[in-house]
Parts: sequence; C-alpha cells; structure tokens
Amino acid sequence: MERFIITPTVDPTQEFIEIANDFSNPLDLIREAISNAYDANANSMEIEFTTINIFGERFLKVIIKDNGEGMTRQELQSFFDLGNSTKREEESKIGEKGHGTKVYFNSRNLKVTTKHETDKKYIAELEEPFRKLHQRMLPEVKVESFPENHKGTTIEILGYNNNRSERFTHEQLKDYIYWFTKFGTWENQIGNNNKTFMINLKGLNSNSFELLESGHFFPEESIPINDLFDQYLTKAPDYYSKRIIKKDIHLAEFPDIKIDAIFQIEGSRVKYSYNQMLRRSGYQAPNGSYTVQERYGLWLCKDFIPIQRKNTWISYKGSEYTRFHAFVNSQHLRLTANRGSIDNTPSEILSSIEKEVRKIFDDIIESDDWRSISWLEDQALAHNTINKEKKDYEWRIRKVKQTNIAKFGNITLIEPQREQGVYALVIQLLTINPNIFPFKILDFDTHSGIDVIAKGADNTPIQQAKLFYVEFKYALEENFNHSFENTLSVICWDTKIKHDEEVTDIAGKKRKLKVIFSDSENYTKYFLDDPSGSFKIEVYVLKDYLKEKHQLDFRPRNSKSVD
Repeated sequence: MERFIITPTVDPTQEFIEIANDFSNPLDLIREAISNAYDANANSMEIEFTTINIFGERFLKVIIKDNGEGMTRQELQSFFDLGNSTKREEESKIGEKGHGTKVYFNSRNLKVTTKHETDKKYIAELEEPFRKLHQRMLPEVKVESFPENHKGTTIEILGYNNNRSERFTHEQLKDYIYWFTKFGTWENQIGNNNKTFMINLKGLNSNSFELLESGHFFPEESIPINDLFDQYLTKAPDYYSKRIIKKDIHLAEFPDIKIDAIFQIEGSRVKYSYNQMLRRSGYQAPNGSYTVQERYGLWLCKDFIPIQRKNTWISYKGSEYTRFHAFVNSQHLRLTANRGSIDNTPSEILSSIEKEVRKIFDDIIESDDWRSISWLEDQALAHNTINKEKKDYEWRIRKVKQTNIAKFGNITLIEPQREQGVYALVIQLLTINPNIFPFKILDFDTHSGIDVIAKGADNTPIQQAKLFYVEFKYALEENFNHSFENTLSVICWDTKIKHDEEVTDIAGKKRKLKVIFSDSENYTKYFLDDPSGSFKIEVYVLKDYLKEKHQLDFRPRNSKSVD
C-alpha cells in the first residue's frame, strides 16, 4: 500500500487571465484607480484619456495621477501581485482582495511611477502583460529606483481594452465616476465624510480638463406641494423632490451589523434637470445614455459605492422604484472578485438587510411625503380630465354642427364617423324597417371590431337556419382583418376599393370587388367575388345603398335644424 499527499496548486497565469477578464466593464479601471487613491489618502487626481500614434498604429493611452502617499517597495510588489493586498486588515481601506489593479493587465504596456515619503521613487514597467499571459508566461516587471522628494503615484496604460475606446467619452467617464466610484460617495449626506477630493478629468472627446468635486449629487427638495401645483399644474408631480435619510439602523437578527440609507423621491423633470445622460423625448442624449428604468431605483452599496440594484425590495405594483434615487450601505456585504455583485454575502445577512429596507420603504409609502406626491398626481389627473372633457365637449359641439343628417320618416339619422356609428345606424334602420336588409341580427360581439351573427330574413327557426357573420366597417379597405369564411355580408359606410381591385383577408385569401348597377333593384351592388366559384359576399355601401334604394341623402344641418 502506498500513501501520499496531494497539495493543490494554482496555475498562476490562468488565474491572472481570469481575474483580468473578470472585469467586464472597462470603466472599472477608473473605479479601482480612485479607490487606490482614496486608500493612499490622496485629495486630488488627474485622469486623462487620449490616443497616440506609434509607427502608424493608433493606441489608447490612459494617464492617472494622484497626490497620495505613494507606494513603498513592498506595496509596489503587492500592486502587481494577485490576491496579495496590504490593506486586508485595515477596515477603513476599500481594497482588500488584491484583485482590482489586475484590470490594468488588459493592456499593451503598463508603467507605474510612485514615491512614498519613507522610500525611493520607483518606476515599474510591464510590457505586453495580456499577450504574455495568453502565451502562458508570467510577465516580468522591470523596476528602477531614483531619489525623489515628491510623493504620489502616476499610472500610464497603453493599449487598454484592446484599444476599444467607445466607453471613454468625457460624459460617460464623468457619469461613471459620480455613480460607481468612491468619488461619488454619499457619506456626506449622513455626516460621515467631509473630506474634499478633486479630480481633473479629460475624456477622449474633450479638448480640456474639467475639475470635479467629490460627492454624489442629490437635487434640492421641492417647495411646498400647494405652491408646486400652483406653479406647474399638471406637471407638478414631475417636479417633486423629497429626501429621507436613515442612519445607523441595526439589523434585528444581527445587532452588530448596521446599514445607512438615503431615499430621494424624484419626479422625472427633477431627474432630467441634473442628469444629462438620461434619454428622453426631444433630447439628443450623449453616447452611453440610459433610461430612468435602467439606472434609478435602489442600489446596495459597500464603502458607499453602489454595487447592485435590488428594485424588487421597493416595489409593490411594479414601477414605484423609478421614483426613487436610493442607496443602502452595509460594510458587511461580501463582493465578488470584480466588485460587480453582492452574491458572496451570506443569504441570512442579505435577507435581514432586505427586511430592514422593506420597513423603510413601507414607512415612506405611509408617510406624508408619499401622500404629497399622490395628492399631486390626483390633482394633475383631475386637472387633465377637466381639460380633456372641456376640449372633447368643444370638439363634439363643433362636430354636431357640422354633421350630415338624413330624414327617414320622422326619424333623424346621423352620418357615421367610425365603425361603431355604422353599427348604430344599421340598428336604427332595422328598428324603423325590419326588412331594410335581407337578414336578421341575432347576436353581436365588439371584442375585435363589430361582428354580427345573423340569419336570413325568412321565418326559418334558428335551430334549423344557416347562421353567418355580418362584418361592420367604416370603410372597406384592401386588408380585411377577418376571414372570408362564414362571412355573408359586409356593411360599411364607404369603400376605398374600386371595381376589380383585390381585398385580402386575415388568412391571405383574396377576393375582387365587383361593382354592378342592378336595373331590377335600382341600386349599385357590391360583391367580394371569389374566382374559384364559391359564394359571393355582398357588401352594403350605405352611402350609396341608402341614397339609391331608399332616397336617403345625408346633407349638412342647416341653421334651422332642431334635431
């Protein structure tokens, strides 16, 4: 018998490849650089994206500078290592896994210049890191040291993201920085962080740097709701803004774990006023734009950096989340290697956080703040309804005065304007003269147009009679949205089809319209004829049929008309 021990090993090149590829969003480079600058106690950065030509080949170049503490020789080693973070035991630091800076490896060349006050200045260069990893080679970092007094770190990346550059416009970079990096922290809203941090930013499509100041933007709260309605009327809900802050909420099942939360209720016009990346009607948004549904709602955060949305936690009808610009932070969330998900968090902790968030949400929708926006919406709806009814009333008055009418005995008939009017006119005619059409209506259904079940005008009992469809149309057109099968007649006010033109039913079957004047019956007959020889479908074009057969001529009301 042989006994032996197996010691698991790791394929280092494959691990480097996996981690570098795990950062699927190329903008994650910026998040990691800003996190490192914060951890190095920097208070300013410069981030520049540009392109350069080397022997006729275009390269994307990224330059990132910070005035932080810089790196010692040991920290520089950790920067290039995998899983060897020097910050793991420091709770105040963002970096903890030693994975983030590996996003830089997705490049042609990486150069790091750094100086710590207790150490020399180091210039470290990594050539073709991504290509070498795919060749199963661990890339070597060449380092030189120099005497230097000024601390800080500069990172230069050439050929990042395989030189694909569409994500690095100035607008997209700025939006990402304020939403998904430490620079966009909302700690100041709960009084935890008054640190001033500045970034000089220049995206690919910008000719100059823009100075940014740290802190996620939240709009000012709106004026009292009565004043808001007086100012904006039906648009008032779109201008509503209210902020609710919850601080130091300890979980019931885990009293040692706390969350902080901010819920900003915002109308659409409020969002549009400060977020230029939002797509909307009549506005040409920059590249990389998004909708309210794609960005807003509830974000779970760690280090006050949004990680993942959980809109199902704040919805009971399905779309309430679009009103919220909300964040919940917990330092006990466990993130995946690329910081893109909270899925490593123990389910019992996540469930407990969800319960507390739902309590906050329930309190909000029962509060005066929520009732305020509901009141505004009710007032806007009422105002819109009143205005609509007024406009409808005025339109119908004009329509009544302009409508064509005809007299059938002592009854006034009104010329129809739509399919329902054709049906109403036919019922009116049948009431006056049950024999005006050669069929009797037995049933009707308006589910898809107006379809009538009818039988012949004779006295055959329904149980023995042949039943068929009569279809109602305002105007007969080339596309017939029913089947010709079982249809005996079509009743319409007018026709857009001429003699010998085709009409196609929903099954694709075609019939030709035949227009024939009948001397014996003294009116023009219309038929949908099937060349195969099956039955003809008679079309009653009321405009002609009533005038020619019954001398009913529809004319405008005159000044003395009383009905």
